[in-house]
Amino acid sequence: MGTDTVGKQECDADLIVAATVFTDEVAQSITLGEAQHAVKARRKAKEDIYEIGAVINGTHKGRTSDDEITLFDGTGVGLQDLAVAASIVEVAKATGIGQEVDF
Repeated sequence: MGTDTVGKQECDADLIVAATVFTDEVAQSITLGEAQHAVKARRKAKEDIYEIGAVINGTHKGRTSDDEITLFDGTGVGLQDLAVAASIVEVAKATGIGQEVDF
């Protein structure tokens, strides 16, 4: 998240409060992400925000009912971004849909 959006609320705090919130990094979510506003207002506890990895590894069930609201507060963890990008490049190469460009 760039400095031009730090502190600005893009998602209604009521939605954050009502939702089960997942994020890439809890510390960033409550400092820079959309959850920061609800946490600072003491309407959502840090402990009620979950890393998306908990769903992936099975320690959190994820969405548990049709009426549950889930929200992903992606704050952009550089290492995760690079890992995903590297995987995409490998898939593109393996399937022949990528194009290598020399700079």
